[in-house]
Amino acid sequence: MVTSTAVTSVPAVQESSDPVVGAARYSAVPTLMDSLLHDVRNPLNALSINLEVLSEKLKGETGEVPPSQAKNIKAMRDQIQRVDGILRQFADFIVFRGSTGGEVVLSELAKRSLDVIAHESRRRRLKLNVAIEPDLRVKLQDTSEVSFFLIQSLLRAFGRSEASTEVTVAVRAEGSQAVLEVKDSAGSAPESAPDIIAALGLRCAQLGVEFQVRGDVCRFIFARV
Repeated sequence: MVTSTAVTSVPAVQESSDPVVGAARYSAVPTLMDSLLHDVRNPLNALSINLEVLSEKLKGETGEVPPSQAKNIKAMRDQIQRVDGILRQFADFIVFRGSTGGEVVLSELAKRSLDVIAHESRRRRLKLNVAIEPDLRVKLQDTSEVSFFLIQSLLRAFGRSEASTEVTVAVRAEGSQAVLEVKDSAGSAPESAPDIIAALGLRCAQLGVEFQVRGDVCRFIFARV
């Protein structure tokens, strides 16, 4: 008999209006994130090991997992890998550890960043229109910051867009440059996220990335490799 387990919804996060309190709370985030990764990955590893043991037992004398069970085994293995990957993506964005400069595939980093925030677009009932050209390579002074650029600009776009409207994410080549662009559905509405714009402008200036904001569009311009 299979029983279902109720999933408790997570309450919306309310940001503290006091920057000192906010800074103190964030100072605990790296340690908490490391603990979360450890405490979740341990049972994930145990599940993965037990899944392989089960797979061997199912092979029996034939040496093959019965077709009726092979699909289930693969689905379970894929889900374990997916949870581990999502944890890593969230940790990479939430905890800034800094990174070395070098060449990165902008296309792949953009896709991984979109995975991190996919739930938020669904929760707000927004349609994500994604147009990413493959294998666009750029050189950055800090290769970990593409997620910061994209996720922050998406949060701005989500906040400006009404339910059932569209947010477009594009990564494309423009001559010797690569462009990462986020467009919302608010047109020329007043700026609703000045802190995000200020933070993006500062970080882009520090890293030598051109940053443009024009109404409903946030655009990042990188030198292609």
